[in-house]
Amino acid sequence: MSVNSKSYPRYLEEKVRQHELRRAALNGRNILHGLTPTASSIQLISNDYLRLAGHPEVRYAQKKVLENEDDLVLMSSAFMHGDNPQIFFEERMATFLDAEETVLCQSGYSANVGLIQAVLEDTDTPVYIDMMAHMSLWDGAKFSGAKIQPFRHNNVDQLMYLINKNGPGLVIVDSIYSTNGSVCPLQELVDAAYDKGCVLLVDESHSLGTHGPYGRGMVVQYGLQNKVMFRTASLAKAFAGRAGLVTCPTGFGDYFKCTSKPSIFSSALLPYEIAGLDMTLNLILESDYKREKLRKNASFLRQSLEGLGYNTDHSASQIIALESGTEWQTMILKDALENRGVFGSVFLAPATAKNRALVRFSVNADLTDAQLVKIIQVCEEIREEVDFLQWRSTRKRKVPRAEAVLV
Repeated sequence: MSVNSKSYPRYLEEKVRQHELRRAALNGRNILHGLTPTASSIQLISNDYLRLAGHPEVRYAQKKVLENEDDLVLMSSAFMHGDNPQIFFEERMATFLDAEETVLCQSGYSANVGLIQAVLEDTDTPVYIDMMAHMSLWDGAKFSGAKIQPFRHNNVDQLMYLINKNGPGLVIVDSIYSTNGSVCPLQELVDAAYDKGCVLLVDESHSLGTHGPYGRGMVVQYGLQNKVMFRTASLAKAFAGRAGLVTCPTGFGDYFKCTSKPSIFSSALLPYEIAGLDMTLNLILESDYKREKLRKNASFLRQSLEGLGYNTDHSASQIIALESGTEWQTMILKDALENRGVFGSVFLAPATAKNRALVRFSVNADLTDAQLVKIIQVCEEIREEVDFLQWRSTRKRKVPRAEAVLV
């Protein structure tokens, strides 16, 4: 007999009921679903910032491995040693990132959860985490059982207060925060926490490939390699793959592979995936022109949206958020954009605080001037339709309203 809703235990039935009530409040719609983009749509929904996904050289590298792979072994990376493509790629990434070691993981989520668990489990070390840190970092802290001390977003003074009160521990931040594109004051924060004897973990998911010399990230950009003990990243952003990584001191890599539960109890990446990532690294090293175009595209879009009266105060990167507020307001914004061929990503609780939902624009290097102008024209056209002057974020703007300047 198949399982159906009538078989739910009461607690699960209530969870499903609450979900359905939440959807019903939005006219029965799933706010995350909407129109399907067409060939002419402008898609700002991908984290492929340098537009390397599906690059012919990457496809060829993967194809070559697939065609010659005749003895595929599926196993945890804890068993890998010797002549192995993953180990070679880990060594290459360590050189690229000026790190002693790197470890490849199945995803950025497993990298963060596994690393924090491996560092903190069975200790009484406090963990200090930015309130806007990625959910994988929060889950890692929770799963470790450590005492969590959250601090206000990018607030170094409060972080120092907490460290002085509770003693040195593990400090966790993102270099670029994925929800609104804000940037961590890395130099000030790392120096202050390091001087207090803390261990630093910086998630570089949204700065790896896009920031720093040759895309080596913001830790390298600011010369903080010797103070930041651990860096993590999802390789599903600028690297356009499906993997994650951890940088660490010499000797920690093997400990991680044999201690991190996501590492032990999951199979490693496949050889063709490694080949794709390896070729993508070649492309990233040669992409200074794309990084510069990405910076210009993001800067133009931010300034133009501000000129139209939207609040983009938090963004200082290629991620730009329009914080519309309630889920209802956000659905209206999403529909207005999609009806005019502009697609962004909806973020809502638990990815944001309640009633601080938003539509996120992920800018990429291949956006043309015409597409950027189109985005701004659409955002100007919909202002009254979405009632943006009543958004809480609009009322909190720091920059006086001015007219947008189009390219």
